[in-house]
Amino acid sequence: MSSSEEIKGGVHKTTSHDSARKHVNGAAIFIDDMPSFPDTQEAALLLSPYAHAKILEIDITQALASLGVSAVITAKGIPGKNDIAPVFSDEPVLASQIVEYAGQPIVAISADSYDNAFAAIKKVKVVYEELIPVLTIQEAWDKEQFTYEPAKVETGNAVEAIKAADFVLNGEVSCGGQDHFYLESQIALAIPEEDQAMLVYSSTQHPTEVQHGVSNVLGIPQNDVTVEVRRMGGGFGGKESQSTIIAAIAALLAEHCRTPVKVRLRRDVDMIATGKRHDFLFKYQVGFNEAGEIGGAIIDMAARSGNVADLSAGVLGRALCHADNAYFIPNALFRAWPCKTNTVSNTAFRGFGSPQGMLVIETIIEHIAHELKRPVEDIRSINWYGEKNRNVTPYGQTVTDNIMAQIVDRLEVEGHLHERRMAIEEYNRTHKTLKKGIALMPVKFGISFNAVPLNQAGALVHVYTDGSVHLNHGGTEMGQGLFTKVAQVVSSVFQIDIDHVKISSTRTDKVPNTGPTAASAGSDLNGMAAFNAAEEIKGRMKQVAASHFGVETDSIEFRQNRVYAGNESLKFSEVAELTWSSRISLSATGYYQTPDIHWDGKSMSGSPFYYYTYGASISEVVIDTLTGESRVLATDILQDVGSSLNPGIDLGQIEGAFVQGLGWLTSEELVWDQDGRLMTHGPSTYKIPGSRDVPPRFKVHILEDTPNTVPTIYRSKAVGEPPLMLALSVWLAIRDAVARTRDYKVFPKLNAPATPEAILMALDAM
Repeated sequence: MSSSEEIKGGVHKTTSHDSARKHVNGAAIFIDDMPSFPDTQEAALLLSPYAHAKILEIDITQALASLGVSAVITAKGIPGKNDIAPVFSDEPVLASQIVEYAGQPIVAISADSYDNAFAAIKKVKVVYEELIPVLTIQEAWDKEQFTYEPAKVETGNAVEAIKAADFVLNGEVSCGGQDHFYLESQIALAIPEEDQAMLVYSSTQHPTEVQHGVSNVLGIPQNDVTVEVRRMGGGFGGKESQSTIIAAIAALLAEHCRTPVKVRLRRDVDMIATGKRHDFLFKYQVGFNEAGEIGGAIIDMAARSGNVADLSAGVLGRALCHADNAYFIPNALFRAWPCKTNTVSNTAFRGFGSPQGMLVIETIIEHIAHELKRPVEDIRSINWYGEKNRNVTPYGQTVTDNIMAQIVDRLEVEGHLHERRMAIEEYNRTHKTLKKGIALMPVKFGISFNAVPLNQAGALVHVYTDGSVHLNHGGTEMGQGLFTKVAQVVSSVFQIDIDHVKISSTRTDKVPNTGPTAASAGSDLNGMAAFNAAEEIKGRMKQVAASHFGVETDSIEFRQNRVYAGNESLKFSEVAELTWSSRISLSATGYYQTPDIHWDGKSMSGSPFYYYTYGASISEVVIDTLTGESRVLATDILQDVGSSLNPGIDLGQIEGAFVQGLGWLTSEELVWDQDGRLMTHGPSTYKIPGSRDVPPRFKVHILEDTPNTVPTIYRSKAVGEPPLMLALSVWLAIRDAVARTRDYKVFPKLNAPATPEAILMALDAM
């Protein structure tokens, strides 16, 4: 697969996002911008005020009689099965006999306006019997209350290795959750069609899962449900499984009143009712020698799963597979505890458990450095994955493409890490209140879904007789530029300008049985599927061109919007016309499955990742020891993306992911009251990063001349999630600043997020 510099918009070029102008001028059509269909109803939800309670009675009489109301649905009114579980089962759309978190939907009402639906919701009378909730990770862990069977990754004998070690450390650290805070809240529009068919416009990362969910609750075949999504106003994992609930409710109401129904969540309802990033409590024990080399490690990861499992098994599985990060640990015992709490079920979020796994191992590396009074870089370097006997992960995969040490060494030099450390020491000597810190964060991130069946994709490509191309695939566009990248692939295969490639909405009736657009695998999977479809059509066109020119097929070349046979050529459109005239199909489906991966979910072992991507960052911060406030002063990033499909889009992804990770680690704090009600459910109480939180000096560099070592689409690498973990350099730098206040004599006790209050508490503990 090679690209050309002679067409507009081919791969390896910075090409504008296909909706960039429309995003800026407001012309991009999201679901809420679509012209309303006649008699479209709007919906409101009744949410549980209790974290745990029995439902004794639901009286909808007055609500049904309210102005403009067309339908009132409870669990009893679901014609199919009240279950939209993405992995396990018994995860209800609407609570029936019991509520398990404050904010759980119980009743859905549609009316001729949102105001009328909202007014009617207040007239629903529910009688509850309150039960005692379990609200904390520790309480659920102590009670052994889990959403599924706990899992572990184990290699060697960690217990014996720790016993035999020269030094042993024990520790505890925790990290908070995070709300996705996508610009477009959860939304779906369901339109009943002929017979029992249902068309659903859904803001979802997983159209097929929405199709399955709607089919399940309506009790109809999947071929009666069509799901379409052109674009989302952000997803970040929050629209992988959670969007199914919203679409299912819209479909239930639409089926009941036989008119289109839109379910659009207000921001506070969205934050209260839908899942978030899992918060974790970690406890660890590590044994090491005088040089800092780890002999054995035991890490317990207790995560807030919430009221049901949702995607927790995958999230915790990925956390287990990234608790090594870039370090060889010969004897490891990593255990994951999916704690069932009476809070909303936590779900997918950019990084999918990997950030949490990396946070704990970096804390361990830092703890070892503190104990031995050695630079943390020394501890990292002695524990890097290496050759032969030092290149197998705790879950059994051999690391064959390791460039971690080279990236870190280069960044240390180009980022002037050691000189800046010396300058910080001088600054801190002369400043009493303000203290600076600096830290480096390495990231080794595995690409592919841990659930092997999800590593497949399909595409549909049509070439028309005027030379224009229609492209459809199973990936979804949430602002990350996937549609543009896949169009660049098709453009490069046919060697035509990207302007000739029409991008179309993702639809379950065009490409069936798709996986979610997640795990940073969107371009890898859908790009290859589209490549295969385009190559099939190109092969047919080559045969027609060869016959026309009277030459061998191998001599036909596509370039510069033309098809060449030596010095003779035809326009691409002319060959398309010839192909049609020859009664040869100009349409093809493409399919791709990721090779060379396998995973045993019982033993938690195998080779779940097709390849790894690598990156490193250096962040410098300053903290105010009187107020606890912090500021990121500078960040340097060096990121491996293979041979980038689109350097401009990739740079945007790196910057955006880092800033989102910065929010998780410093300012975004989820707070529940003593009764389990979420208190931070709006921008006034939940602080996402703003423009002033971006480092004033923010240098991002893509590693050049490092094509992927395995055959991916044009030798590129994934970019969506890995840079988020680079923001751990900020958290580590804040910890460094705290530690410097006592000249590193005391190991800092600072959890994430490092809010001003948390920093003050850590300073006080020093």
